[in-house]
Amino acid sequence: MKILLVVPAGERVRVTHENPQVPRRALQRFSVLPLTVVAGLTPPQHTVRIVDENVEPLDFEAECDLVGITFMTALAPRAYDIAEKFRRRGKLVVGGGYHATLCPQDAAPHFDALVLGDAEGAWEQLLADAQTGKLEKFYRVSAARGMEFCATADWKSALQTPTPRRELLARTARHYATLNAVQAGRGCRHACRYCSVTVFHGQTYRRRSVADIIAEVRGLPGDFIFVDDNIIAEREFALELFRAMKPLGKRWVSQCSVLIADDPELLSAARAAGCSGLFIGIETANEANLAAMNKQFNQTRSYAARLRRIRRAGIGVIAGMIVGMDGDDTSVFEETLRFLEQTQIDALQLNILTPLPGTPLYEEMAHAGRVTDRDWSHYDYRHVVFRPARMTAAELQAGADWVYGEFYRLDRILRRFARSIFTIDWKAALLGLKLGLTYRYDNQREGIIGWNPRARLNRPAATPCMDCVPATIS
Repeated sequence: MKILLVVPAGERVRVTHENPQVPRRALQRFSVLPLTVVAGLTPPQHTVRIVDENVEPLDFEAECDLVGITFMTALAPRAYDIAEKFRRRGKLVVGGGYHATLCPQDAAPHFDALVLGDAEGAWEQLLADAQTGKLEKFYRVSAARGMEFCATADWKSALQTPTPRRELLARTARHYATLNAVQAGRGCRHACRYCSVTVFHGQTYRRRSVADIIAEVRGLPGDFIFVDDNIIAEREFALELFRAMKPLGKRWVSQCSVLIADDPELLSAARAAGCSGLFIGIETANEANLAAMNKQFNQTRSYAARLRRIRRAGIGVIAGMIVGMDGDDTSVFEETLRFLEQTQIDALQLNILTPLPGTPLYEEMAHAGRVTDRDWSHYDYRHVVFRPARMTAAELQAGADWVYGEFYRLDRILRRFARSIFTIDWKAALLGLKLGLTYRYDNQREGIIGWNPRARLNRPAATPCMDCVPATIS
């Protein structure tokens, strides 16, 4: 079979035949690991092509027998549109990814079949059934299939996955920060109420063997990124991995919890292994918000000291922050900006609280009648889709946009760059500079400005001009 694998893109960043210009935001793109892995799972008698709409147009007249589409909630409408167009041509269309897994009844009408959960084991069975004309509606790896694929009785904690077929992206490689995306483990054992990763993986964590990871990393032609949600999810595994990586002399970035700052041995090992930057989900400086989201381990009172230790180790910090939690009023925007400045955060990903379907947060808000927008394309962390508790939706939207615009002002970007040269190292500082300019470009391209709701609330009422006061009749 000829198989076409597709990554949908949002309307603002989608490359089409009518609009072929690729937005200059390569630093926010790093491979498309899920589909390169799916390609690696595909038996060699099939041919595979990958199209990422973020960097090239999708040809709906492409010659293919089966189309596979992976998507998160915000891209569900586009995924459904793509599926419909190919099904009109009589092509088999398969969906997978987070939204398909967490909302199968929403996705099912648009596809001939869905892969629920991880692809390993399920994808191979789907292809075999498609060839014999016995395609089922849903495919999910079973215990038997998991043991067969992983070749170990402990398949629920082990992760065995093929080498990604990165060569399939060679023609568009210049549009990515790197094609060298590596995954050491999947899932997360924390139970944050807003997080789809926890639900998707059933609050479990599975990891590959250190030997397999080192073999893959050694073969990469340069530096790389670990796409793990928490690279330190298992301390002893992470320590073993970092020690094995040290002789390779490579540089890498990843994601992890702020807890790495509490473990000097682990932090030092990560740096010695080549870690130059970490995305850390700080989320909020409000202790009550963290408790409500079941993320008390972040401990806001120790943020400053923890982040200082990470940066002193020579590792830059990209902070994930959320605004719009129930403990937030309009003061949160100024407070967030002040916190980012005081803790010397190198880069920021600011999210508006988004109740993703399938998460406990969504169920809670939907039950309370607080979900106000069910247009999935707005579930991109940049739109308000619920009724906030202590401000209006307009104030939340404006304030979030204002924080983004203020943090990525050119003078602030340059000041952070100058500071980072002396507090981390010049390569990490340069990465932070490039990332800051990329986010600034995005903000300007999308017209994100916003305003500070607290400043408007505190603005004194204007004294009326006497010439404008209407005369009264005595």
